[in-house]
Amino acid sequence: MDTTKMTISFSEALCHLIVLMLSLGQGIHSMPVPTDIPMCTASETAQYSLTFTGKWTQAAFPKQYPRYRPPAQWSNLIGVTHSSDYHMWQRNEFASNGVREFTEKGEAWTLVKEVETAGERIQSVYGILSAPAVVGGTGQMHTEFEVFARHSFLSFIVRIVPSPDWFVGVDSIDLCDGDHWKENVSVDLFPYDAGTDSGFTFSSPNFETIPQDKITQITSSFPSHPANSFFYPRLKHLPPIAKVTLTKIKKTNKIISLPMEPTQSNQLPTGNEIEDKLINTPLDCEVSVWSPWGLCKGKCGESGVQHRTRYIIMHPANNGAACPLLEEERKCFPDNCL
Repeated sequence: MDTTKMTISFSEALCHLIVLMLSLGQGIHSMPVPTDIPMCTASETAQYSLTFTGKWTQAAFPKQYPRYRPPAQWSNLIGVTHSSDYHMWQRNEFASNGVREFTEKGEAWTLVKEVETAGERIQSVYGILSAPAVVGGTGQMHTEFEVFARHSFLSFIVRIVPSPDWFVGVDSIDLCDGDHWKENVSVDLFPYDAGTDSGFTFSSPNFETIPQDKITQITSSFPSHPANSFFYPRLKHLPPIAKVTLTKIKKTNKIISLPMEPTQSNQLPTGNEIEDKLINTPLDCEVSVWSPWGLCKGKCGESGVQHRTRYIIMHPANNGAACPLLEEERKCFPDNCL
């Protein structure tokens, strides 16, 4: 083949390729780089201790409080240290399959695989952490973890047991403050709905949400259904159901042990570990609708009496409104008198 023609053909092909790339490039948008997040410039890594404290008491959350099969408790904690471009979960976003399985069943395998995959693909994950389950609504769990400048964020999730798909956790707490690490961070935790199960109560049977909803925070008025276990219309805000405390510790060469099974020591805090005052949430009495009026009892030609009844759905607690009358009567005239 003629060398000149080959050179021209190659030049024309290269020209066409460049034009094509430029044309395609106009429709491709690169991932935006966050500019409002301050850069961490801390020169050394930092170790933190994490203490999760459950505040799920019958006094604070008296409505449908789970006392057996199973009683109120917390799953193990699954967490991750990461950079600002990663999220284990986010409010008002869809839950991943891993979050779905964890919040519905307490199974962490898929969630951990998702975290590992994100670390391999975009190198935004530094480490995975865990803490043992709490056998009770008011126990504590502890663990330790490490962060450094590029991966200064912490996220974690803990399942509320029993529940349809409810959990507590934090999304992307930044432990870095400019060129140094924060000494202490304390966050009150409130319940979230993963948006994958439509149950209203702690012990609701499995009822898949189709189509899937986004993750939403549960409040005293949302979901606005009287059957919801967290529905307290007299409250502006729910009391915190848990709390997490993060404390910077001195570096050591100690190997951190992360037990995965619940133990007796996790059940109840000792000493002054829970310093908050006891919260008593008022729970008003709830009654059913009235039954139909009963038969009119009386002699023909004379006035009689008929009754209707209703029953208690929820007994009052913590100085909540007392139950109203459960039976009414009224005068009537017997029908079908001969």
